Amino acid sequence: MTGSQNHPREFDAIRGGDAPPLLGAVLGGVEGVKQRFASSDVETRIGALSRALNYGDAGLDLLIKALEDDSAKVRKTAVCLLKNIDSSQVKSALKKYKFWTTFEKYYDIPNNHATTFANRKVIEFDPITGISDTVDTAYALRVIPEYFTKSVAMSSVDKLQVLLESPLASQVEALVFGLWYPTSEEDYTFRPVMNALLEAHEKLTNVKALFLGDVNKDEWKKFTLVYSNLSYLLLAYPQLEILKIRTNSYRYYYYSFGLEFSPIRHENLKAIIIEGCDIANEIIEEIGELELPALEYFELWLSKDKYIGEYNINKFITIIHNIFPKLKYLGLRKYDQDYPDYIAIAIANSPICENLVELDLSMGKIEDEGANALLNCPAVRQLDTLNISHNCLTNEMVEKMAQLNIEVISEKQEPYRYWSAYE
Repeated sequence: MTGSQNHPREFDAIRGGDAPPLLGAVLGGVEGVKQRFASSDVETRIGALSRALNYGDAGLDLLIKALEDDSAKVRKTAVCLLKNIDSSQVKSALKKYKFWTTFEKYYDIPNNHATTFANRKVIEFDPITGISDTVDTAYALRVIPEYFTKSVAMSSVDKLQVLLESPLASQVEALVFGLWYPTSEEDYTFRPVMNALLEAHEKLTNVKALFLGDVNKDEWKKFTLVYSNLSYLLLAYPQLEILKIRTNSYRYYYYSFGLEFSPIRHENLKAIIIEGCDIANEIIEEIGELELPALEYFELWLSKDKYIGEYNINKFITIIHNIFPKLKYLGLRKYDQDYPDYIAIAIANSPICENLVELDLSMGKIEDEGANALLNCPAVRQLDTLNISHNCLTNEMVEKMAQLNIEVISEKQEPYRYWSAYE
């Protein structure tokens, strides 16, 4: 891109007596655009962006910087201006802006294991072949039980030990654990893998992504995924950016299955994904005590817990808004409560959407009342994407949602589908 970057043009603003002396009476050129973009007023910043492309590379840099703006409206304007520019710098910036675009999206526990994770290809770690690519590959350390017996050739812990012997172990960026499968009753828990990972943290110094529980539907039905306190992993791996967990168990009163977190601070975690069923209210409270200032992507399958009602959903959404200041994607999915519209109404009445890029409420039982609350929420209209598929909306409501000037994903609605069991 070429052209003068500092001389005033016909569309530049004329400043009066409040102009800084060094700028003179005419505030123009790229410096004028930068100064308007520094304004606290959202509309002024948007106006500056519309002029930025007239100023070559300096204007392009300003547009890319705007992708990190606090206002969703400013970010959306920047995306619209950048998306038609054929530039490797722009493509890289847009990919970073929505880094989850190529994440595998599930609407049920899949029939197969993951093929991609954290924007990397998943391949089974071969103890004989060892490590090859360390940037674009996520190595899977899975144990495939023969006929669902305890006869296995090598556990996940054993595979991890082999991987650690490679001189390239310190360059591995992503690991996937499927069934770690026990050799004894005690090993039904994730604890042996947890201990191995904690001991390996000085060798796995570049791990940015972990997926725990990559099981398919058959394994999901037959085996219980029992975890330990995952905050220990976060502390051991301060460079971690993506943590994904698949669970099929939950909390009992007298001892714990499922997940557990302790209050910690992690500076670099950008994404948490928790897929599964019956996420207990305790987990919601524990997530609310984590300090994750860099978190941009949060996906939680809520399923059904009798304590996750209107009060706790309102409280949880307020907490998320307060403690995750950089959040761009919020996915509260598979909300399977008696009054499913709680979640949509709570979000519509919260300021949380004001800075989101994408809201995902799919796989629930949301009906027209909840959808109407979203439809009438001004902040929802500033999203890039609203996913409300796999719910219970009528055709009329789907048509109304389609009128929003954003991407709306709304397929596979089954209005009143949960009533039929009682008829």
